[in-house]
Amino acid sequence: MRLNIPTLDDAELKAVGEVLATGMLTQGAQAARLEQLMCELTGASRAAAVSSATTGLHLALVALGVGPTDEVIMPAFSFPATANVVVQQGARPVFADIDPVTFNIRPDLIEAAVTSRTKAVMPVHAFGLCAEMDAINEVAGRHGLPVIEDAACAVGGTFRGRAAGSMGTAGVFSFHPRKVITTGEGGMITTSDEALADQLNLLRAHGARRGELFMEFVEAGFNYRLSDIHAAIGVVQMGKLLAIVAERQRLAAALSSRLVDIEGVTVPSAPSHVVPTFQSYVVRLDDLIDRDGVIRSLRELDIESTLGTYGMHLQPYFQKTMGDLAADLPNATQAHHQALTLPLYPGLADGDLDQIATALRAAVAKNRRSAQPS
Repeated sequence: MRLNIPTLDDAELKAVGEVLATGMLTQGAQAARLEQLMCELTGASRAAAVSSATTGLHLALVALGVGPTDEVIMPAFSFPATANVVVQQGARPVFADIDPVTFNIRPDLIEAAVTSRTKAVMPVHAFGLCAEMDAINEVAGRHGLPVIEDAACAVGGTFRGRAAGSMGTAGVFSFHPRKVITTGEGGMITTSDEALADQLNLLRAHGARRGELFMEFVEAGFNYRLSDIHAAIGVVQMGKLLAIVAERQRLAAALSSRLVDIEGVTVPSAPSHVVPTFQSYVVRLDDLIDRDGVIRSLRELDIESTLGTYGMHLQPYFQKTMGDLAADLPNATQAHHQALTLPLYPGLADGDLDQIATALRAAVAKNRRSAQPS
């Protein structure tokens, strides 16, 4: 059983065929339509389609002027692209610890991490569950810092009724095949800052402005555009988004009801003011359970699983450049070692959920460590 299967059918195939028939394959009408749909979803006034969430995060940093010697505060627990884009700007990612229940950055630790070099705050909406954006924005606002929402997993999620990607200076979404909806590869930046949006549009297309007859290049920009082939898939996917999110939520509740009584397994939960997307279904295993052993055991039972995401501070590059931060970031360290992602996607039947539960129960029993004497 695979970890995720995108929800695709003949409608996406037809949309791609229609783009191919036009002969206009690069960023065009379909990308513009996808941008419009994302504005309607989030309430942001502007959107910029990009080639991935990684390029979107990088573009946002460049447009906001993040550069050498600057610092960007972020959770320690995220896919490393969140930090890599900061490094690419010659800046320094500053890792803050997470809440062990939501896996999201703790706002009080953002306050503690602010220095004279801090240039931005980049909260991550872990697995589609929005971070505590009111508290984050309050801290950032007091220090005059822009907030870039890494909303890669959160398209369709909300915080106190507000859409992910609408609460910061900019929001960045992913359309990778493991995300809630997909364009194959792709991403989107949303913002209601008109000047920022203009700069994003300029930088994603080589820093070029088009004149009457040809372009002139006013910035040293990038080719971070999204093709109309990819965007056409996204337009169709947007029409399915609400149904996909609702089905993920239903399946998550049904799977949790099957797992909640397994000793040592904590099922995901969300604060009442947050509506998660369940881009990934991530449980926490007690320290006396060998998470990697569970992954191997599930594989033997034909159930794909993986870690939750990465303690970035534990990755070799960041250990080399920052030193050993494991003791300073205990919750992110524990999550790196003990969080487990299980299959969840529309199309799973009740029997599939039963199979996951039975397999996890057996894998956990097989991989319990002996308690060490105190």
